[in-house]
Amino acid sequence: MTETRPESDPGPDAGPSDDDALDPAELKTLIALLDSVNLLQYRLEQRLRATVDLSFVQFQLLIRLFDAGGTQNMTQLADGVVYSRSGLTYQAGQLEKAGLISRGPDPDDDRAIAVALTDAGRTLLRSSVPEHVRLARRLLFDPLTGDDLSRLAEIMSRVHDHMRAQPPRSADSLRGAGPKGRREPRE
Repeated sequence: MTETRPESDPGPDAGPSDDDALDPAELKTLIALLDSVNLLQYRLEQRLRATVDLSFVQFQLLIRLFDAGGTQNMTQLADGVVYSRSGLTYQAGQLEKAGLISRGPDPDDDRAIAVALTDAGRTLLRSSVPEHVRLARRLLFDPLTGDDLSRLAEIMSRVHDHMRAQPPRSADSLRGAGPKGRREPRE
């Protein structure tokens, strides 16, 4: 027999319902996942700042550009790294000042700004990625068996695909209209 919730509002002082709480296995999994991701990101960021003076977000932007063949527009980058467009504009400005990227009109969308990886950006990635791969391997992959890695890859791919199947954050802002009913230009 399944328990149903009463249709009346429990009131503002009511605690979380059973549907609002994670079961012990879900909670343990969520905490382990968040802790692991935070520790990995923290250690990678420490290494990035010490070796190439980049933040984790800046490194993600360079890697995404490299993976995309060297160029993406600002909206694609913001969605890819799950970062606000205003924050991304600042980070891109820092990378541009360092000569690691260039920005200009997007040839495919006159409302968008294209971001391109420069030769200096490619050189920095080629020189810094091997050390970061070693760190990621040591922290994330070394404690896993081959079977563990296969299972984790399958599970995380499914979770990733599920989360990425949701509309990107940029789609929310494009649905709305700007002042006087005009669409806001995209970065």
